[in-house]
Amino acid sequence: MIAKKILALAEEKGLMIATAESCTGGMVAAALTDIPGSSAVVERGFVTYSNTAKIEMLGVSDKTLATYGAVSKEVAQEMADGALHHSAAQLAVSITGIAGPGGSEHKPEGRVCFGLARIGHPTRTETVEFGPLGRSVVRESARNHALELLFISLNE
Repeated sequence: MIAKKILALAEEKGLMIATAESCTGGMVAAALTDIPGSSAVVERGFVTYSNTAKIEMLGVSDKTLATYGAVSKEVAQEMADGALHHSAAQLAVSITGIAGPGGSEHKPEGRVCFGLARIGHPTRTETVEFGPLGRSVVRESARNHALELLFISLNE
């Protein structure tokens, strides 16, 4: 199980993890905290579903939201950076996307943007087009991808 490996690696490296989640509603934090002993590594999780929550809890700029929209790599970056800034963690992952149903021509269902911030490293972002797989599948796929990003970062 990848979550167990993430916790072991983070503990070995002395790193605490924070999550900043929108469309997954806390699924990454839940996957990590389902494992006994996770409190040694999981510092906190932010569920920032609304734009107001992103601004108030993570310090996402209202200008960034207005310019790029909530589902953008720019917002994902500010969410990840904000999770580090507003916690005692050294590693943070963020997720913002359109789980569905719905979407638009410019931001289709299944588009999810991720941010990965780690103290001493540049923040990385990426966008994954999961496609219109249905709300629960998109959310689970986003959770799994975020866990993979954490795992890869911890192996660098």
